[in-house]
Amino acid sequence: MPEIAPDELSRRLQRDDEDVLVLDIRHGAEFEDWHIPGSTNVDVYDRLVDDPESATDSLGDLPDHDEIVTVCTEGVVSQTATDVLLDMGYDATTLTDGMSGWSRVHRHAPVPVGIDGQLLQVARPGKGCLSHVLVSNGQAAVFDASHYLDAYEAIVAEYDAELVAALDTHAHADHVSGGAKLAAREDVPYHLHPADALEIDAVPLEDGQTITLGGVEIDVRHTPGHSEGSVSFDLEGEALLTGDTLFHESVGRVELGVEAGIEDSDVEANAATLYESLQRLLAYPDDVLVLPAHDPGSPDPPVTATLGEVKARNADLQRDREAFVETLASDVPDHPPNFERVKRVNVGQESVADAELADLELGPNNCAAE
Repeated sequence: MPEIAPDELSRRLQRDDEDVLVLDIRHGAEFEDWHIPGSTNVDVYDRLVDDPESATDSLGDLPDHDEIVTVCTEGVVSQTATDVLLDMGYDATTLTDGMSGWSRVHRHAPVPVGIDGQLLQVARPGKGCLSHVLVSNGQAAVFDASHYLDAYEAIVAEYDAELVAALDTHAHADHVSGGAKLAAREDVPYHLHPADALEIDAVPLEDGQTITLGGVEIDVRHTPGHSEGSVSFDLEGEALLTGDTLFHESVGRVELGVEAGIEDSDVEANAATLYESLQRLLAYPDDVLVLPAHDPGSPDPPVTATLGEVKARNADLQRDREAFVETLASDVPDHPPNFERVKRVNVGQESVADAELADLELGPNNCAAE
């Protein structure tokens, strides 16, 4: 059975390879929730399962491309689609492990920022996640790592640096953090605010604390609301790693920790707290770069915006305190898949085997308020 690895498909799509058509055969609702950008949806999933030959009518009008890459959730039914397409005379191949495989893809690129070092943004297009690696004077730190640790170790090695710390802006709800495991594997400290490090071994982050990495000073700003332990990292006034507190076009949602049963506060109180945290960030100069931990869709790094640009296009920042609290507390979008368990894993209350991690976090990213 011909297959293409997720990383190879990612490279081809980044090159704008017009000879490849990504064909997603899942149900339309699943496709709308979460798909590879630029892919085409033909909902023949049920027919491929029940009677593959019946799918030929719907597949016969596909555009003429040199190669068709079939996609489903786990890469199983899409193999049947590839067989049907091959029998029809198409050049077809299957994306290995489907959207689950796509979720493993990581891309990185430098962020143009005026510091004594190099800041790399690592995008995970299958989850809409953004993490960062800071390198300065031979030292490196990783912020908001996914659990696919090899991607970060490869970057550190690429820059001939030594990893000295792993840090999280908060206990994530949409994906399992690799920060603690990366720190343990490399025998370096793992940093997390104590309000989120409920039952996990972490070096506590404190508001106003300064961490020095090589020639760069990292100031910690406690910015709770999305979670009680959310922090933002100020890289010498040049860039703000805002986690899920502030996105480019939205802000962090405020009910996840409450509904996961790990916070004693309520949604209205969290929304009011988030409003105050945002005021701290909005006091920075307009030219500081805002670098969140997520971007909608399928981010291609570097994803950056100045604070001035964020202020202009982020409707959540235009509301006064009362309207802000009312909107965030009442307008609750779909939750991230398995967010309760993901939160419990990231605060140390639950352990999940490595083989289960991909399935646990499989699905769209939904950590932004809408």
